[in-house]
Amino acid sequence: MKGTPMKNLLVCTSVSHGNTRRVAEAMAGVLGARVVAPEEVTTAEAAGHDLVGFGSGVFAQRMHPDLLAFVRALPASSRRAFVFATSGLPEPAFAPYTRPLVRLLQHKGFEVEGTFTCRAYDTWGPFRLIGGINKRRPDGADLTAAREFAERLANGSARTA
Repeated sequence: MKGTPMKNLLVCTSVSHGNTRRVAEAMAGVLGARVVAPEEVTTAEAAGHDLVGFGSGVFAQRMHPDLLAFVRALPASSRRAFVFATSGLPEPAFAPYTRPLVRLLQHKGFEVEGTFTCRAYDTWGPFRLIGGINKRRPDGADLTAAREFAERLANGSARTA
């Protein structure tokens, strides 16, 4: 139905410093979306949205296990989706952190419209000994980039996956 507002949702696991939640909230402001943790929404409800973003911090080069378990439990869907992540280290081009989640969503039938990653404050493992890395990230430029990515999603031109 033309003119009907889209229902958008961001499912976000942000457990260490709130980095990923900040990025999700920046995107949600553009998309008019709710931001929820996996335990705050049912898989059926998530699959019923027009556009769903799935994001987490990166832990040992992987997306958070709670988010992955949530996506594994999703019913098949032909809805639009995107993936976002924050990490202390840059995402390697040869093995993107987001690739396994993108493939899982595609296997479920989602049309993955793109991915977004940015650096973030990280105190995992040895980084804790030096007080962490990326102490001021995500910063204003990262949040602006997240909003711009969301604008491209809203316009249907964000494809990066």
